[in-house]
Amino acid sequence: MTEQVGLGPGAPVLAADVGGTETKIGVVDESGHIGPPVRVPTPPGDPDTPTAILKTISEAARDLPGFDRVEAVGVALPGVFDEDREVGVWSENLGWRDVDFGSLVREHFRLPAVCAHDVRAAALAELRLGAARGLRDVAVLTVGTGIAAAIFVDGRPHVRGGYAGEIGHVVVDPAGEPCPCGNRGCLEATASAAAIARRYGKASGEAVTGAREVLERARSGDRAAKMIWSSAVDALASGIAHLSAAMAPQAIVVGGGLSEAGEDLFGPLQVGVDARFRLRPTRLSRARLGEDAGVIGAAIGARECAIPSRGREGGPRP
Repeated sequence: MTEQVGLGPGAPVLAADVGGTETKIGVVDESGHIGPPVRVPTPPGDPDTPTAILKTISEAARDLPGFDRVEAVGVALPGVFDEDREVGVWSENLGWRDVDFGSLVREHFRLPAVCAHDVRAAALAELRLGAARGLRDVAVLTVGTGIAAAIFVDGRPHVRGGYAGEIGHVVVDPAGEPCPCGNRGCLEATASAAAIARRYGKASGEAVTGAREVLERARSGDRAAKMIWSSAVDALASGIAHLSAAMAPQAIVVGGGLSEAGEDLFGPLQVGVDARFRLRPTRLSRARLGEDAGVIGAAIGARECAIPSRGREGGPRP
């Protein structure tokens, strides 16, 4: 976690952030302290994945201090997720469609529960406790394995069936790489951390461990790495400029693994956004809560749904 944060006094809750390869699980105690999340592999994508994920969460959580006292559960989920219905509409990496996660989670844990999109959960944490604190109109863009934005208007998330903010699946290069969504040259297939590593391997013939290694090679003068990094930043700048023009936010907060590049990302990214949208300045900020923001956001949601149940005995049912 980039910054140590606390939620203040309230209900003890269980929170989980489900990723394409790894699931993070943590317990928030009555004082609001968030213990270091445990990390476990996410079950591979197949028809039974949703049930397997919940079993994985509960098994990993049993050993966490305070799990026996939790009063509610919050789960952040990837893909296209509709918070209004708590339905996982589609996950390209884990293979589900139209899964009623709200009912599954409440039935599994037999506790009040809330489910949310992973990016919107992380964004909620940034809005309450991080880089977007005090803002009302803001977009939080996560650039990691995938790319998506959470949009807040007057302090409220704009969801629209789970599709609002899915800028990662807008085409930026019609001749670009195939995307799992079925299109070609999407922003996610061009500028995500996974895409940067994959595109560099294709251009250079050398496999790399990730986008960080591509950046290190670019710093040392590797021409292919410099080209791939520059094209990714240009694509991100184009996506952010369009997002800024559409919603005129107070700021756009950028998080996810790629944000760890610091000034190598934010310097040219700010220049690129300003060059593409001169009508109104776009303020870019780096996310503050790091890779555990999704767990924190899920915990915030769980605490809010636990409020009506305060006063009864806590703890997940057997």
